[in-house]
Amino acid sequence: MTDISGPSRQARSKSLRRFDPFVVVIAIFGLLVIFAVLAPLIAPYDPDKQNLLGRLKPPGVEARGVYYLLGSDELGRDILSRLIYGARVSLSVAVLSVLLSGVVGVTLGMLAGYVRGGLEIILMRLVDVFLSVPAILLAIITVAVLGPGFINVILVLALTRWPRYARVAYGQTLVIANRPYVRLAKAMGASNLRVLALHIFPNILAPLMVVATLEFGLMILFEAGLSFLGLGVQPPTASWGSMLSVGRNYIATAWWIATFPGLALFLLVLSVNLIGDRVSDRMNTGKV
Repeated sequence: MTDISGPSRQARSKSLRRFDPFVVVIAIFGLLVIFAVLAPLIAPYDPDKQNLLGRLKPPGVEARGVYYLLGSDELGRDILSRLIYGARVSLSVAVLSVLLSGVVGVTLGMLAGYVRGGLEIILMRLVDVFLSVPAILLAIITVAVLGPGFINVILVLALTRWPRYARVAYGQTLVIANRPYVRLAKAMGASNLRVLALHIFPNILAPLMVVATLEFGLMILFEAGLSFLGLGVQPPTASWGSMLSVGRNYIATAWWIATFPGLALFLLVLSVNLIGDRVSDRMNTGKV
């Protein structure tokens, strides 16, 4: 009798060897991004709509025509809908704060490395001062001064994280500024702005992208931490950090209020960090 299981077993083995677990990471991150972008279309209910007769309902329970797939919170709001809108808050804060801190940090770092002199000393000592203070402590102090809110959280995170980009941009600019093609461009009369924009910035972009991907996960955690402490996005706006803060009061009787936001936060930060590691490996090996 012919054994037909051999080829199929070999095919399955080859398929497993070809499968890259990183695809799962991309799928998780992509799904959360879709939730954030299409939140009004995907969320089954209004995330802020209260239903006091349906408060603290466990997952899979229906109350007054509302089916709580992941349960309800202390005000009868749908946990699934608030999770979906919370993804929009977390990703929006992370993207905007990374962009703002990156623009400020890279600009100042490149100027310090290219202009040198007194500007270099002032800017890099300022960077040392910011880096000497724990970022979350600096963020808490700044939020306490500016006040909580969506815009203020973005400004605070950008203010506390720009030195990371400045330090990397400064070190890379010092190296690139002495390259022959940069000196040739200056000798041919190119302006400082043209040299920085066309000859230095493109050549320091790779390490800056690595920093940005790693900072992205930190921004998500910082936003959740500030919201957990009541210093971030304010109620009734759905935020994973504020959901965790409320859920800790009901952890013994309504575990789902804190569990699902915590799981979503874990998956998002894990996927972002793994993507950052992959980007870093590709950059270090020269494969983009």
